[in-house]
Amino acid sequence: MHKILLVEDNEMNRDMLSRRLLRKGFEVIMAVDGQQGVDAARLEAPSLILMDMSLPVMDGWQATRLLKAAPETRGIPIIALTAHAMATDRQMAFEAGCDDFDTKPIDWNRLLDKIQTFLT
Repeated sequence: MHKILLVEDNEMNRDMLSRRLLRKGFEVIMAVDGQQGVDAARLEAPSLILMDMSLPVMDGWQATRLLKAAPETRGIPIIALTAHAMATDRQMAFEAGCDDFDTKPIDWNRLLDKIQTFLT
């Protein structure tokens, strides 16, 4: 069973995504801010991280940079999730170290395809 870390501060988004991931057979760990996300990734060693970019305490850009800089977490694929759909936002996500990018509102089938690409 693959373990996915969902870093999302919006309760409705967190609830919707976690329920769908659980139904698909994934183990889900949740964090509500960037610092919790970094800590959870180091502790839990997930197979993949879904990272909201607009987070309290530490934003997703900084959390991603820290995770990709650390030897123990740099190999974990990170998919950026953001309501910002500008080309510059996509570029910033890749520059921070994200492996892929998806926009909100979430298209579940598209996101699931991306997740499965990284986990197969």
